[in-house]
Amino acid sequence: MTAAAGVAAWHAYMEGGGDPQALRDMLAEDAVFHSPVVHSPQAGRDKVFAYLHAASHVLGGDDFRYEREIIDGDQAMLEFATTLDGIHINGVDIIRWNNDGKIIDFKVMVRPLKAINKVWEKMGEMLAAQG
Repeated sequence: MTAAAGVAAWHAYMEGGGDPQALRDMLAEDAVFHSPVVHSPQAGRDKVFAYLHAASHVLGGDDFRYEREIIDGDQAMLEFATTLDGIHINGVDIIRWNNDGKIIDFKVMVRPLKAINKVWEKMGEMLAAQG
């Protein structure tokens, strides 16, 4: 499977309000998530799901938008922008899919520093509420 189909599914998830089952269905059992604020990679579908589901609700507000995409083979880089509590956030999602079309690796990078701090604060609140 090429990344184009995976990117289309990811956009549908983000635009559709963040359906938890749709997200879970996109993830491989051995998926890995690389957070902009947590040092160690988070491995396994359940952990990746928790982080991505929380992030889609923290960052996926009314002004969230993808501004640029680079797709190559089984991977893609999606640049995004949003505002959270008055702070402009710019970041990238770097995603890789396996041969079954499931997300195997998801890395998020965010800038500037005050945006990272705000994302850390809001993600902590969301993950604590889920737990």
